[in-house]
Amino acid sequence: MELTFWGVRGSIPAPGPGTVRFGGNTSCVSLRTSGGRLIIFDCGTGARNLGNTLLGGPFGKGGGEASILLSHAHWDHIQGFPFFVPLYIHGNSFHIHGGAKSSPMLEGILEGQMAPQYFPVQTLKNMGASIEIAAIDEEAPFPVESCTVRAHMNPHGRAGALAFRIEHGTHTVVYASDAGYGPGGPPAASVDLYRGADVLIHDSTYTPEDLRRYAARGFSSVEDAVSAAVAAQVKRLILFHFDQDYSDAEVDALVARGRRLLDERGAKGIEISGAAEGTTLKL
Repeated sequence: MELTFWGVRGSIPAPGPGTVRFGGNTSCVSLRTSGGRLIIFDCGTGARNLGNTLLGGPFGKGGGEASILLSHAHWDHIQGFPFFVPLYIHGNSFHIHGGAKSSPMLEGILEGQMAPQYFPVQTLKNMGASIEIAAIDEEAPFPVESCTVRAHMNPHGRAGALAFRIEHGTHTVVYASDAGYGPGGPPAASVDLYRGADVLIHDSTYTPEDLRRYAARGFSSVEDAVSAAVAAQVKRLILFHFDQDYSDAEVDALVARGRRLLDERGAKGIEISGAAEGTTLKL
C-alpha cells in the first residue's frame, strides 16, 4: 500500500512562502493498494494536483477507476472536486461514498457547489466520467477497491465528519480528519475504529492552547491526536489538517510537541510525523 498526501491544510488553502514545505492545499490523500487500485480520501484543493498526475496513466485515456471517500462536505474537503480533471473524461469510473441521510442528498450537496452561481463550466450530471454516489451506513463494513472499509462519525461542528478504517491484507490505515472530541477526549467508538492501525492520519489542527480559543470549531489539537494514538495502540501517527495560519516552523513545533507527549505517556514505540504535501509513505 502507498499513501500520498496532496493537501494537508484545513479550512482554506494557504499558499505562500511560509507553507512551502508542508504545503498549502486542503485535504486530499490517495491510497494505492498492492494491486494498484486507487482510493481517494476527500477532495480538497489538493485533488487538482492528484488529478493532473493521474492523467499520465489510464485516467488520461478514459480507462481509470477509483473510489472517493468523503469525510464530510465542508468546502475545504470538496473544493477540488470540480477541478479534478479525470472526472471530465469519458470512460473513467468513480464511486463516491460519503455521509448523508441518503444518496440523493449527497449527490445534491456535490451538485450544489457546481451550480451556475458558483461554477462556470459544467454540472455533476454532465462531467463525462461515470459517477456513482452512495451514502454510507456507518455500522456496516463495505468493500471498496478490494479493501474492507468501516466508517464512524466523529463529532465536528453541527454535522460531524466520518473517519474511515481501510483494511487490505495485513495492513490497516485510518483517516480521521476533522474530529472535535471535546474535553473527554476520543470516545470509545472512535478508539475502536483506530485500534492497532499501521497508520493513523489524524486531525491536528491546533496546539492545545489554540484549541481552547477555538473549541467551537470542532477540531482536534496535537494532544487529542496523541491521546487517540496511545489509546488505540497504533504503530504510526501522522498529524494532518493543520490550521491555515500555521507556518512550516509552527507545524515542526507541533510535531516535536507530539513526540514529547508520546514519550511522556510511555509510547516511545509510536512513530510520529507531520503530513507533507507531495510525500508518499509505503507500507
